[in-house]
Amino acid sequence: MATVFLNGHFVGVGEAQVSAFDAGLQHGVGLFETMTAGADASGGSRPRVVALWEHVERLKTSAIELGLVSTLHADALAEAVERTVAKEAQASKDTERFRVRLTVTGGDMNMLGRRTSGGASGHAPGERGGERTSQDTHEPTLMIHAQPATVYPEEMFEQGVRATIADLRVNPLDPMQGHKTLNYWARLRQLQLASGRGAAEALVFQVTNHLAGGCVSNAFLVKDGALISPIARGEEVEVGGGSGGGSDQDDPDRERQNLAQGQMPLRAGVLPSPVLPGVVRRWVMDWASGADVPVVRRMLTIDDVLGADEVFLTNSSWGVLPVVGVERERIGRGNVGAVTQRLVGAWAAMMSPGEAL
Repeated sequence: MATVFLNGHFVGVGEAQVSAFDAGLQHGVGLFETMTAGADASGGSRPRVVALWEHVERLKTSAIELGLVSTLHADALAEAVERTVAKEAQASKDTERFRVRLTVTGGDMNMLGRRTSGGASGHAPGERGGERTSQDTHEPTLMIHAQPATVYPEEMFEQGVRATIADLRVNPLDPMQGHKTLNYWARLRQLQLASGRGAAEALVFQVTNHLAGGCVSNAFLVKDGALISPIARGEEVEVGGGSGGGSDQDDPDRERQNLAQGQMPLRAGVLPSPVLPGVVRRWVMDWASGADVPVVRRMLTIDDVLGADEVFLTNSSWGVLPVVGVERERIGRGNVGAVTQRLVGAWAAMMSPGEAL
């Protein structure tokens, strides 16, 4: 079963159609969020969407930063997501967990011919909260799709999986990196190739040969009991320091040394990060704070990965996924490590019926 909410209305799966001239189809102009919903611990009739506001706010930030819209009605979007999940839950009464995808595209428009973008909301054009203004020349396309979630084999979490190294390299100077744009073809192709080699994911590196994450996931290493994650978009100044005062620009040797030591180069400010600020990544770091597990964010090389005690990947579909091998190399002892086991258990407990999401 599946439920589709398109531009303010629920439609049948066969009726979920957009214009052939939609900017999402024509040019890949759009953003998306994938979420998980499960049973409400309070016994309410509506399933709860895990970290709904974090997902909506991330999409809103990207939409405005990348010029997809000038405003975005986050309250209406969140409400529309909840309505869609509730409707799907009524139709699939025996289902405990749902996969939800929220997509906002540039709509049926000429990208170069418009003056400003309109505001995406949970309403159809003309409804309250979705009216056009004199500054709007188009209406974005909004689609929400809810269906029963994929059930992953328990062996993946108990025994761990293997990952490959993707041929893809991401560029930190590409302004689209670090956002969930519709252009996922390159990543999905690498994931397809990894699957053909018996792996569950592929690790993607930057053009500087520093780890970005998985094709569809964020990455963590565990070393000497501490969690280590690549610096994500929005964390560059916080983690990498201030503007650097131009010191690295004046001292190329120091910049090369910083890169070799896994530190952020500070040429012309702070190098942007192409790493997505993952919602489950943030959950892991919050869990670590409560569990007194140190968290370090820095640039990571392949040597860091292969020398780690543990490696795991996070996203909203599987939560926390242990990695016990990369290519032909074993990670740690080749089994799921203690810290990763704790995180897998904590995520499973949170997602279990009757537990708070």
